Amino acid sequence: MITLLTDFGLEDVYVGVMKGVIAGIHPQAHVIDLTHQIPPQNIALGSFQLGNAYPHFPPGTIHVAVVDPGVGSHRRAIAIQMPSGILIGPDNGLFSHVLRYEAAIAAVELTNSQYWYSTQPSNTFHGRDIFAPAAAYLAKGLSLQVLGPKVPLSALTALSNIFTWQPTPNGGTGNIQAIDYFGNLITNIPASEVQHISWSLQIDQHHIHSTTSYTTEEAYPTLKALVGSHGWLEIALPNGSAHHILNSKIGEPVELHLHP
Repeated sequence: MITLLTDFGLEDVYVGVMKGVIAGIHPQAHVIDLTHQIPPQNIALGSFQLGNAYPHFPPGTIHVAVVDPGVGSHRRAIAIQMPSGILIGPDNGLFSHVLRYEAAIAAVELTNSQYWYSTQPSNTFHGRDIFAPAAAYLAKGLSLQVLGPKVPLSALTALSNIFTWQPTPNGGTGNIQAIDYFGNLITNIPASEVQHISWSLQIDQHHIHSTTSYTTEEAYPTLKALVGSHGWLEIALPNGSAHHILNSKIGEPVELHLHP
């Protein structure tokens, strides 16, 4: 099984071309689209969405992720062997969420042109020329080590700012790490911090009480704080968009208050 996550959108043929390359190498491959609507060049959100999806796929799944503003530069094209699958894409921090929760086993740089789509790859479309072929060959049973030289795991690029959650005795401070399609503001505060205790969130001057679901019986719904299915605390507006109400941005500070 091969999954695809990109910022390519669906207006152009880029996603279809990647699938065509995979089919040409391994017609029996089962290809699943995670999303192609990551905002252009938004590596942090791509990492977040891939991290959400990764645990829900069977062992051996190959995940191709392409959010790659540095395509054609000196950034590495890599494949990473994980206990539960393989990650393929640019070494630009895109795999930070997955690597935070599962330790990598090995990584290689995709330099063996024998397993590229063309020995003269485009400087602007490594998804077609390097990443999709690598996934297809691996799905056919090719050994990871054949694709290129080892990359030290300590040398893999990580996004450091997305996990800067600072706990305190009475709560802590984090930030908004993602805004989803519904306008929910997803923080980088782990849900494990609020188990079996009353809590609330504060953003700017808004103090938001916790609840357990998106439903409400209020005639005029108010902002709610809750544990999202992804395992992070989030701010939502039932039947509306918290993002539109608060006009918040990724990276904006959020405070957690614990109420013993």
